[in-house]
Amino acid sequence: MTEIVRVPLREWTGSTLSADARDDALHALEAAKILFFPQLPYSVERIELLRANTLAAGSKNLSYDSATGRLRSAELAAPVREAVKSALERYCTSARSLVLGLFPRYAAGLIVGRTSFRPAEIAGRESSWRKDDTRLHVDSFPSTPVQGKRILRVFSNVNPEGEPRAWRSGEPFEDVAKKFVPDIPPLAHGVSLLLACLKITKQRRTAYDHYMLKLHDRMKSDAQYQSRVPASAFEFPAGTSWMVYTDQVSHAAMRGSCAFEQTFYIPVEAMESPESSPLRILERLTHARLAS
Repeated sequence: MTEIVRVPLREWTGSTLSADARDDALHALEAAKILFFPQLPYSVERIELLRANTLAAGSKNLSYDSATGRLRSAELAAPVREAVKSALERYCTSARSLVLGLFPRYAAGLIVGRTSFRPAEIAGRESSWRKDDTRLHVDSFPSTPVQGKRILRVFSNVNPEGEPRAWRSGEPFEDVAKKFVPDIPPLAHGVSLLLACLKITKQRRTAYDHYMLKLHDRMKSDAQYQSRVPASAFEFPAGTSWMVYTDQVSHAAMRGSCAFEQTFYIPVEAMESPESSPLRILERLTHARLAS
């Protein structure tokens, strides 16, 4: 189970904390703990615009790419689209300020990923097992290989009714990997190049991406594992935020609506403790280099 570490931060810049507090937060984050900011709300004007009839059919979130300015999975009239886009842009800026303020060592390698808003209620939503976020999993993206980089995410619960966002967290990453990785066949020769040429993936899928994707799928598809693995529950109240390496912390979102999330990618070399990363753990278990 994952430890929740409370961080007394009231502004979207981690630099307001003492150097010792920032060091403690970094150690906790890289030790696969969840940083919880109980006094750090994200304010959204006209939340009703983000809630009502904004999702395209079959989508579970609104997605914004700060590099291109593109808004996806939304069916919106022009004025509403601009309001939604503005809220997502501002969240991206705020989350980036938070990460860089807390962890200046990440600055040189930080890559900004997608920003999203999830208006729909999680509980009761129909989904395939692969897309079912109520099942414990570690994050891996089929079309976006990370090639060994870390997946760091910042979340904020902005539910206007004050409803919490309920999570479960499972066992340590290495324990999960030891259960599933021995039965995962290696990445077949030529597959990575073929996927990239067919534009199924945005860049080359490494052996690391292969193992992480299979690990994600096998965790979610194993009903016995989901029912028996030890897990702890935690509710993030409305008006709070949290940060976690979702490629390492086994997690499931069980209940809640109206949450923002920002994805970042961090090179393993930028970490204070690279040996604690999923890449290094999987390399130890497989006795192979996985991201070269």
